Amino acid sequence: MRCMTVLILKNTPGEGPGTIEDFLARHNIRYSIIDLSSEEIPATDDFDVLVILGGPMSANDTDKIPYIKKEIELVRAFSGKGKKVLGICLGAQIMARAFGAKVYPGPEKEIGWYDIDIDDSGGTDQLMEMLAKDPETGKYLKSIKVFQWHGETFDIPEGAVRIAKSRLYPNQAFRYGEKAYAFQFHIEVREETIYAWLKTERVDMAALRRDTGLFFTQYQQRALNFYRGFFEAA
Repeated sequence: MRCMTVLILKNTPGEGPGTIEDFLARHNIRYSIIDLSSEEIPATDDFDVLVILGGPMSANDTDKIPYIKKEIELVRAFSGKGKKVLGICLGAQIMARAFGAKVYPGPEKEIGWYDIDIDDSGGTDQLMEMLAKDPETGKYLKSIKVFQWHGETFDIPEGAVRIAKSRLYPNQAFRYGEKAYAFQFHIEVREETIYAWLKTERVDMAALRRDTGLFFTQYQQRALNFYRGFFEAA
């Protein structure tokens, strides 16, 4: 049986796959990371999973940044072939556009740790359930802390299911079909990356370090639980 292979697309050099790469390497899952700011997208027939990461640009910048249009096309191609797709932040917004929804500025930026609510109005999503379970107790949490860094949002595409929401941003995550997941929040972030990203932002670093100390360890474990369900079942 051929081993699964994952294609990871970076939209900017500073936003890498973080804990996704850690998981794939630890479980001997083959992957390729392409930095679209300096590299071309390879032939994709041999890849089983597509992961699109974040970036400071907009999913609407197809005229200024041609590779965003290519990413939109890849989302449609992978999904059309029944392959798995995971989009994070900008990647989620690119997925929304690929499936016919709008992307636009949100009411204000979300930077730091925020609560999101798991939306099971369309039925319980098994992978979101894995993300939402308390790693220590196994209790299913309806509200969880996630790390955010974004200023735009998206509508839920027709035919997709919203699986997370928040007060400020009602669309935090969706599933399209059974194999495509879009997360507005940064599930992949490493602890040291949080400080590197936000060192130039106007944030209360003391509060950020306090919150990261409180939330990160459990957040990382919940992310790993999601990866087990998403990648190992691909």
